[in-house]
Amino acid sequence: MIFVISSPATEEAKTAQPQSKWKPAGNRIMTRWAKKIDPQNVWPEYPRPMMFRSEWKNLNGLWEYAIESKDAQKPAQFQGQILVPFAAESALSGVGKAVGAKNNLWYRRSFTVPQDWKGKRVLLNFEAVDWESTVWVNGKEIGTHRGGYDPFSYDITDALNSDREQELVVKVWDPTNDENAPQPRGKQVMHPGGIFYTAVTGIWQTVWLEPVPQTHVESLKIVPDVNNRQVIVTVNAKNAENCEAVVTAKFDNISSSAFGPAGKPIRVENVSAKLWTPDSPNLYDLEVKLIDKNKKPIDTVSSYFGMRKSTIAKDEAGIMRMMLNGKFVFQLGPLDQGWWPDGLYTAPSDEALRYDLEVLKKLGFNMLRKHVKSEPRRLYYWCDKLGLMVWQDMPSSDFDRNRYSPEKLQEIDKQWETELKNLIDTLHNHPSIIMWVAFNEGWGQHDTERITKWIKQYDPTRLVDNASGWTDRKVGDVMDIHNYPGPAMPRLEPNRAVVLGEFGGLGLPLKGHLWQEEGNWGYRSYEGLEQYAISYTNLIQRLYPLVTKGLSAAVYTQTSDCEIEVKAKEVFIDQADIELVSDDAKAQIHYTLDGSVPTKNSPIYKGAITIKDNATIKARSFWPDGEKSIVVSKSVKKTQPAKAAAGLSEVKEPGIKFDYFQGRWEKLPDFSKLQPAKSGIAQTMDLGAVNEKENYALRFTGFIKIAKQGVYSFYCDSDDGTKLSVAGKEVVVNDGVHGMLEVKGDISLGEGWHPIEFLFFQGGGGQGLRVSYDGPGIEKGIIPADVLAH
Repeated sequence: MIFVISSPATEEAKTAQPQSKWKPAGNRIMTRWAKKIDPQNVWPEYPRPMMFRSEWKNLNGLWEYAIESKDAQKPAQFQGQILVPFAAESALSGVGKAVGAKNNLWYRRSFTVPQDWKGKRVLLNFEAVDWESTVWVNGKEIGTHRGGYDPFSYDITDALNSDREQELVVKVWDPTNDENAPQPRGKQVMHPGGIFYTAVTGIWQTVWLEPVPQTHVESLKIVPDVNNRQVIVTVNAKNAENCEAVVTAKFDNISSSAFGPAGKPIRVENVSAKLWTPDSPNLYDLEVKLIDKNKKPIDTVSSYFGMRKSTIAKDEAGIMRMMLNGKFVFQLGPLDQGWWPDGLYTAPSDEALRYDLEVLKKLGFNMLRKHVKSEPRRLYYWCDKLGLMVWQDMPSSDFDRNRYSPEKLQEIDKQWETELKNLIDTLHNHPSIIMWVAFNEGWGQHDTERITKWIKQYDPTRLVDNASGWTDRKVGDVMDIHNYPGPAMPRLEPNRAVVLGEFGGLGLPLKGHLWQEEGNWGYRSYEGLEQYAISYTNLIQRLYPLVTKGLSAAVYTQTSDCEIEVKAKEVFIDQADIELVSDDAKAQIHYTLDGSVPTKNSPIYKGAITIKDNATIKARSFWPDGEKSIVVSKSVKKTQPAKAAAGLSEVKEPGIKFDYFQGRWEKLPDFSKLQPAKSGIAQTMDLGAVNEKENYALRFTGFIKIAKQGVYSFYCDSDDGTKLSVAGKEVVVNDGVHGMLEVKGDISLGEGWHPIEFLFFQGGGGQGLRVSYDGPGIEKGIIPADVLAH
């Protein structure tokens, strides 16, 4: 088995690094590993475990940085130091500043090439840079790469000078969710909140040098063939026209070898078929040599592989199941978003990365869904070694496709598909990855049938989930729903397995362990550990019967929190008092009310701000050492309360009218064109009006009594789509096919009776409905029967 070691050039690298009093930026919550970080020896582990060479040099550490406008040239003076490989917005970078679409992030450092590399080609490797990067070595432009998640390399040999010191400069542009952004970005946004998180700009994985001969291995493609007890290895090599590759697989000192031309599949037979499973994650050593026509070795790399196959097939009861090595193994794991409070996209260390996975195993999970993000190859190495199956999401592009022209959408989709191929190529050899997830909940979804077919053809060794959540296109290997808190399962299908791609969402805010002390996000929150444990246990117990009925897998949301959701009413009548909170008493909050970015010259927050007109409040914390936080923003709008309906001071008919419609929809239908199959009076807006499980719709119409003028919040928590209108205004739209999901809207209402209309449709799979509200003197709760009438 490969034991991945630290760079042998680490000591030399230490002397080459500028000395610094590095410290995390600001005063943000830190993980236990942050205090162990040595800026002279950060992330020292070999970054490419599946193609290992003993000679390499780590370039992580302290670099110079500058943030300049996008049209500016290379800065003459840099602004400070940044700790690579942590993104500029992260605390661990030592910078903690947002970059944004209008700026470039510049890097610079010097390095030396070891004397014993003379005569070899020198490769400069970047594991990941978000998003567009251009590289110069000694003033010579080497190349530009677009892609935030895939590794890339340059041969910089011809740019090196004879002096010992070499200069490396990198320019990065990352538009994140700017309106012109063409790239996959996952959950990154410039103004984080709710389920969307802080942007990540720049180098966020290891940078390293590697010497190779003129003829050398560039990549490996490893395909285990469990049925025939063989492994098929394609050795892709540079300048290898007159060479052969020798491939040797070894397990427990028993080895098998084969040879053939580079670039062609080589079959190593008589592999002992020690299978890879979560319980027994057996891994074979793999050695690959390039030899010339005289059988002389030219280049050697080490790798490993696991004998496993991921398929779907019917079990003994005739139910289609996800199979591992031909056997049904129920897959249970977390939605793993890979965000760290101190390092954002980047774990503080390899030790931290491994710890997370070891804890998952101890908690009884055997799988994780890597959610709209990919990770350093080290994570998949540990999943391979520890025995954790991985569903790998493709990071999503923009969620709202309606705001783009057809020409722009073509550009976005082309870039997304390029990065999808790069993702599969990068991670293909890891046995832990058993399924690719193309889309999540319709985010950036396009040409689903074509893309699913392409993935399946490009990598037939794994399963494909066409869309996790709400927007299934009836292709791929699984039918995947989301249901909060759940659990639930889709209807069984004859040709696909059924899975629960997300459920749970139970929150346990623990003081001192939060991204922010107030406003933390969760579908359900609990104040105490005992209450949380009971709820979680009940949730999992309700999952067991679904396994028997045919559920193949379930993904729990989630083991830890990711940033924050700020909850506040966005409308007011006469005035609103806005409070700004910092989790650090040493920080000074500056704010603006006109939507401009706060500076140190902006007003200082000293107490509640009274707003009497429309405003966009932006706030930022500033620390005594000059550091500042990202900008938080909230828009508030002054409204006149809707007047009560005339002539309805007294309503004598209690209950609310409902109409029931039969049909199959993926979004709310046009009810004006439908004839109800049934009508009647219901006490509340719930599913008690009918006794159906799928393929129907409901329309509730009537009046709601408002006892006191004020701002009211309405909450629609539903599976599937809903729309709520009060006083003739749309307040909540929660449309589409989805699991239980709560959406909130605010409205100003005057005292009296107001017309209310509530629309709901149910597709297939699970169902659920809760309509709640709160307001002056009313705590959040189900809208009761005594305030509804028709």
